[in-house]
Amino acid sequence: MTTKAADILEHDRTGKPVNPYDPGYCAIATIIKETKRLCVELNTGYHEPQETHTLFERIVGHPVDPSFRLNPPFYTDFGHNIEIGRGVLINWGCTLMDRGGITIGDGTFIGPNVQLITINHSKNPMDRATTMSLPITIGKRVWIGAGAIVLQNVTIGDGAIVGAGAVVTHDVPAGSIVAGNPAREIGRV
Repeated sequence: MTTKAADILEHDRTGKPVNPYDPGYCAIATIIKETKRLCVELNTGYHEPQETHTLFERIVGHPVDPSFRLNPPFYTDFGHNIEIGRGVLINWGCTLMDRGGITIGDGTFIGPNVQLITINHSKNPMDRATTMSLPITIGKRVWIGAGAIVLQNVTIGDGAIVGAGAVVTHDVPAGSIVAGNPAREIGRV
């Protein structure tokens, strides 16, 4: 990767606008193209658990602890900005749009059809192709229920529970139980 490519990738993780017509964007586009190909390979047909793990490591571009479990299908736009802790489970049909960076702590369970979205588009209709990315950080031993959506720039604290179908737009304190749209605290663990 060239210095310019590394610069545009770092820039992409900061919330600063990235225009797909910028010459440096080709570094992002190249990774996205390969990630799409690998996701299709992962999601086509049955794979033994070790094969699934190996394909996931190729998608994220680095080693992942052997205790990680994934039930495909799995979708991501980028892949290289996903960090997974020990003992994490990502269940069926999850989508991780990770250009802003997604960190998932040890022992976290992510239910079926959960979406973690770190990217957003410009509000200006004349500049809609421009994107801004910010991270999602998920603590240790978190449980995210089926169909929940977590949006960019959110931190979910250790031990929290996100109810099925919740839309998380703000930070979730450790030990909180949140539900609804937008998600709000409904209890404590």
